[in-house]
Amino acid sequence: MRAQLMFNAKGFGQFGFFAFALVFTSFVSLYLYQIKTFAPVNQRSFGRRVFTPNISTDGTLKYGARSDVKTSTPWKAPIIWEGMFNPELYDEEHKKHMSSVALTVFAVGKYLDAYLHNFLVSAEVHFMSGLPVTYYIFTDLPESVPKMKLGPRRNLKVIKVEKYSRWQDISMMRMKFISELIDTEISYHFPYVYCLDVDQVFKARFGSEALGESVAMLHSYFYDRPESAFTYDKNPKSKAYMTTGDFYYHAAVFGGSWQNVKALVDECYLGIMEDKLNGVEALWHDESHLNKFFWVNKPTRLLSPEYCWDEKIGGRSEIKIMRLIWAEKHYDTLRT
Repeated sequence: MRAQLMFNAKGFGQFGFFAFALVFTSFVSLYLYQIKTFAPVNQRSFGRRVFTPNISTDGTLKYGARSDVKTSTPWKAPIIWEGMFNPELYDEEHKKHMSSVALTVFAVGKYLDAYLHNFLVSAEVHFMSGLPVTYYIFTDLPESVPKMKLGPRRNLKVIKVEKYSRWQDISMMRMKFISELIDTEISYHFPYVYCLDVDQVFKARFGSEALGESVAMLHSYFYDRPESAFTYDKNPKSKAYMTTGDFYYHAAVFGGSWQNVKALVDECYLGIMEDKLNGVEALWHDESHLNKFFWVNKPTRLLSPEYCWDEKIGGRSEIKIMRLIWAEKHYDTLRT
């Protein structure tokens, strides 16, 4: 992987040697990860990496069952809505191919006490039911992670991380931590990865129909809006800069094969760090970089707003079921 680092003299003078060293170290680290990822199996010390199974269940999707909504993209990727799929068929195929899922979630600072328990309890009921799932909890307070009984083939691992002074930095730095975890552990055990925000609660099935090579989430506030309303980063100095796009995606939910998720988080992290070196911060932080990635690298599967809905929007006729909802936000107290 060849990295091209661009910065101006003014930005470098402002952030100094420390910023340069931080970004340079990040590039070298990710470069070494790439070398290790594609090294021959007999040169790896961790064993054999796993790969996504060849599952062709999407041929059974009923695109015409939902004439009230868009069910596919211009590049023929499905947009998953209630009524389009047979849940039993998807579950059967994924069980037959021994699919398993790693779910990453960050619960840092006050977010742990406010949201993690309800997130995990609801996930045990609704997230990938019947499949092996390991929850990877990133937190600065590992001793406060709730003790709970998990179902068969469900596990929980806690990873201690630093608490940053700004919530924006926590949000952006998760890309780095997810990349490292994929490289050192997830890629050897799980073909699929999902990355979710903790301030959400599962309300209905969020199942194997949501698994795919590269999965993006349609933002509930923008799925039915014109492109002119999308809040892309319009600053040409940012690596997240884009003037046009296909959809507006929500960074609260994304997933796919470990290879594709790693490509996404690596690209976002490099963009974030280069922006920092140039004294720039994207409009919506990691979400802006995620939208840029999916514009250049089209996702193979889109999830409808059923999979991440804000009840404050109210009822919509096309939303037949709310699978995952936004928890009540308390930004004034939780982000201090």
